[in-house]
Amino acid sequence: MRISTSMIYDMGVAGMQHNRGNQVKLQEQLASGQRMLTPADDPVAAASALDVRQAQGLNAQLKINGDNARSQLGLEENALADATSLLQDVKTLAVYAGNPTLSNSDRASIATELKSRYQELLGIANRGDGNGQFLFSGYQGGTQPFSQTGPGSVSYAGDAGQRLIQIGTTRTIPINDSGDAIFRAIKNGNGTFATAAGTAFAGGATIDAGIVTDPAKWNAAANAKDFTIRFDVNNGVTPPVTTYDIVDNVNNVSLLTGAAPAAGPHLRTYVAGAAISLATQSPPDTNPTPFDFGATVAVSGAPASGDTFTIQASTNQDIFSTLQGLIAALDTGTNGSPAATGVYRNALNSAMACLDNAFNNVLEVRADVGARLKEVDAAQGTTEDLALQYGKTLSGLQDLDYTKAISDLNLQQVYLQAAQQAFLKTTSLNLFDILR
Repeated sequence: MRISTSMIYDMGVAGMQHNRGNQVKLQEQLASGQRMLTPADDPVAAASALDVRQAQGLNAQLKINGDNARSQLGLEENALADATSLLQDVKTLAVYAGNPTLSNSDRASIATELKSRYQELLGIANRGDGNGQFLFSGYQGGTQPFSQTGPGSVSYAGDAGQRLIQIGTTRTIPINDSGDAIFRAIKNGNGTFATAAGTAFAGGATIDAGIVTDPAKWNAAANAKDFTIRFDVNNGVTPPVTTYDIVDNVNNVSLLTGAAPAAGPHLRTYVAGAAISLATQSPPDTNPTPFDFGATVAVSGAPASGDTFTIQASTNQDIFSTLQGLIAALDTGTNGSPAATGVYRNALNSAMACLDNAFNNVLEVRADVGARLKEVDAAQGTTEDLALQYGKTLSGLQDLDYTKAISDLNLQQVYLQAAQQAFLKTTSLNLFDILR
């Protein structure tokens, strides 16, 4: 092949430009710290790096979500802790209110303090997160959940939803709880049934919250879950004898006789403090159809003839109406008569049972919030571990090996200098120099 002078020049210049280009590329890699300046430098690694960066971006967002979830749940935990402390104080005051040595003015003072705690609890229930969102309004974050429409009457404007946030690739977690579930959906009585003094009440007896001995029997279809205990006092004997009947209010029959309720004396003899069983006791019961509803209650004190107590399935009673009921009982006080004292003590017992349920309900929600906070912390630990792993993987794909790059730069400098010297030698050849 014939090689022309212009070809020699062109090839020499091209060789120097190639070496100079390699040198410039190495300088750019050293300046940026990146091995891949363009995807063409390593297409396979570039594709892998893109996947890793996408996963890294998602992981970073999950980290932000986790921080937000921890913040929101922390705010709720603080609110529930304040509610717990408040309810503990209210329970202490309710126990103190049962002191028989208190005067009506003492009870009124306790009621005044409870009115303040009532407003404080309403404030906790309406607490916000500082960003215009309410903690306990469900999905309706911008809507104030609770508003008072009357003494002890509080309406709820939120819903039952829980706002969710994703803290992992396959895990979303609730970051709030419905105020309805925390402050309103609270069973009265012992949580299964509620006891109360009847409207006709002349004695000084009190009834406890009762015990469910067999939940299956209580929930049986045959159980009307609506009863009245009626007392009769026979003063014609010495000492007077008190008897009682248990009436099924739905079917209007005596559970003890199986017949329509009748005037006293009744079949069972009352013993103060002894358990009254909602199950057949034969004798003295004569009902041909045995019954057992798996529950007992206890009455103490001395009931009067015609006094009644009711036993009914528990219903939801919000914590605000419970507090208002306690306040009303304290404001009413007692005039010292057995009947007024009995009404007052029964009101206290009922309020105490409802307060216990409200307290336990708040504790259950608080425990659930604590479990969610623990889960968020665990997810955040995983997120941080993944962030380190993604960074390490990405570094292995695209970061520059400085030792090798510097060595290659020095070698490229040698190549360039050799090319330059070869070009000078080649271009200095002259036929006339040879002939001379």
